Amino acid sequence: MAIINKYIFSILASIGIVILSTIPIPEVKPLEGVPLIDKWVHFVMYGGLTCALWLDYFKNKHRKISVSICLVSIIYPAFLGGLMEIIQENLTTYRSGDMLDFIADCVGVILGFIISILAFTILSRKHTK
Repeated sequence: MAIINKYIFSILASIGIVILSTIPIPEVKPLEGVPLIDKWVHFVMYGGLTCALWLDYFKNKHRKISVSICLVSIIYPAFLGGLMEIIQENLTTYRSGDMLDFIADCVGVILGFIISILAFTILSRKHTK
């Protein structure tokens, strides 16, 4: 139970992504006119997962940026994005894998990483004073 509490934001974000990536997509009329809405959703989900990883890292009293959190916060969300595209293509009949979705995932991860590094640095400085 302690490990769940330690990584709660990352676990919840991951579960949410897996569920949203494997259920049939409902028609949402107000969003039909938004160009590339599917790519925006991928961008936000994987950027959010990256930020959740950093939030858990900070919540667990880490105040210095380590190579391991940098690698995990880039590799894990990108890997999950690729895995979800493979699962959609091969294990569902109502979804299809899309390389552009994976690219949107990775762009979200990169932006989430940059935002997280900046926020982490600012918050760490406030907590060490």
